[in-house]
Amino acid sequence: MSRTSGTNAPETGRPAGSDPAAGSAGTALVRAPGPRLAEGIVTHAVPRPVDVALAVRQHEAYVAALRSAGWRVRAAAPADDQPDAVFVEDALVVCGDVAVVARSGDPRRRGELPGAERAARELGLRIERIKEPGTLDGGDVLQVGDTVYVGRSARTNEEGICQLAHLLGGRRVVPVDIRDCLHLKSAMTALPDGVLIGDPEKVDTSVLPCLRVPPEPSGAHVVVLGPDHVLMAASAPRTAAVLAADGLRVTSVDISEFEALDGCVTCLSVLVR
Repeated sequence: MSRTSGTNAPETGRPAGSDPAAGSAGTALVRAPGPRLAEGIVTHAVPRPVDVALAVRQHEAYVAALRSAGWRVRAAAPADDQPDAVFVEDALVVCGDVAVVARSGDPRRRGELPGAERAARELGLRIERIKEPGTLDGGDVLQVGDTVYVGRSARTNEEGICQLAHLLGGRRVVPVDIRDCLHLKSAMTALPDGVLIGDPEKVDTSVLPCLRVPPEPSGAHVVVLGPDHVLMAASAPRTAAVLAADGLRVTSVDISEFEALDGCVTCLSVLVR
């Protein structure tokens, strides 16, 4: 991997599409925060007021970071009556040319699905669905090569995991028990080389091949933008420094208002490669 000198928040002085991996990037599906964002569901974060205007600016910077890394950005239609709709990752699981429309274990999230499904259909993806009694949130699904780790959580049940395994065909699906967090990807994600990074206190490490312990909780969350490029939250500067020292290029963005709603960098987009 190429060396990097540090982190950016977000990177500046680099024209859109100039990332070295831009040729291999795809489309990033996002959805702008709505006016009811502050009413979003909080399960694990310490409740505090959410500044919606600041969240809008932070989301714009997040989208700008995706574009600067060479990703085409497609916005799903607004869902202003759905406070959590900005966390578009929970609505869809995209694998190859298939988009699996999720079915959250929290019925309050299900109104977000139609707009996300329309956006996936407009991208030319084949639509499949998780059906009752299955439940699944996309935030519980972590794809690493041909393996798909799926968290057993309050939002995702065993039936939902079984349905997903069937819909993804030949992929190896590995259920992972989690604790004290909302989703599997609240506890762990994967670096570009497939190495897992996360908090071993929140996941069943017996089913995981490797798990790097981050210096801080927010360090568990990375979005892979390219072969040596990751997107991280500004709340994880120590982890960003460690990854940069390992040769990764790190782009950091402030998502404090979304973190107040149990969100992280992965929640705000669905990458279609």
